[in-house]
Amino acid sequence: MNSPPAPVAAPAGTPADALVDAAGTCHRPAGGDARIVSLVPSLTELLFDLGLGERVVGRTAFCVHPAGRIKAVRSVGGTKTVNWDKLRRAAPSHVIVNIDETPRPLAEELAAAGYTLVVTHPIEVADNVPLFRLLGGLFGAAEAAEALVARFEHAYAAAVAAARGRPPRDVLYLIWKDPWMTVSADTYIAKMLALAGWRTVSAQADRRYPEVVLDEALLAQVDRVLFSSEPFPFTERHLAEFRAAHPVHADKALAIDAELVSWYGSRALAGLPYLTEFCGR
Repeated sequence: MNSPPAPVAAPAGTPADALVDAAGTCHRPAGGDARIVSLVPSLTELLFDLGLGERVVGRTAFCVHPAGRIKAVRSVGGTKTVNWDKLRRAAPSHVIVNIDETPRPLAEELAAAGYTLVVTHPIEVADNVPLFRLLGGLFGAAEAAEALVARFEHAYAAAVAAARGRPPRDVLYLIWKDPWMTVSADTYIAKMLALAGWRTVSAQADRRYPEVVLDEALLAQVDRVLFSSEPFPFTERHLAEFRAAHPVHADKALAIDAELVSWYGSRALAGLPYLTEFCGR
């Protein structure tokens, strides 16, 4: 996991409707001949949902949505490394990266190679709105972006309303094993859970993805232990092992669909109602 710098604010005096990314770069509309490589799986899905699938000329091996359509787009590597020969053959004009997911040296290499970087870094759930507008405005899909904004705002309002009056819970959201790792409060995942009234617990609040020890001191603090489906693919076997090792806390263990909680972009439209139902357990 990266420990990147914070996103950069737009310069003073920048128009409210300017296409400014998380690095503070003000982009011009790309035009109809834009060729896009996305190194962010959730944003690959968003591009297709904006009607921009035909402009996506490259993706990562972890870009699996939209199922059935994504296989037509060539893979140029992973989220943290690229195959430069495949990338050059794809001949993109723009490469979409993310502050959390893309290593800074890779981003710098891509920029030095002459590709226009579009840097993203949503943290708050509401950051999906400017994200939709950035990609839609940049690539000529502003109308489709506004349609997604309207659907998102409806889902967001419904999730907030459903959380009212629900007693808050402290949860441990696990993303890795050997070592055990979780998320801090300033991550998109934690903000999603907080929207539903679930507070993430971390022993190392100064790190965004800290290691933890599953001992009594930690487990006694939480109401739920959430085993996410990615990046570590937790299964029912891991939940069973946890319950056997910690019988006092066995009922706290739940499997959670990480795509619906951690994927920003258009996946949030399904993620918000999923989380509402999940947190109602």
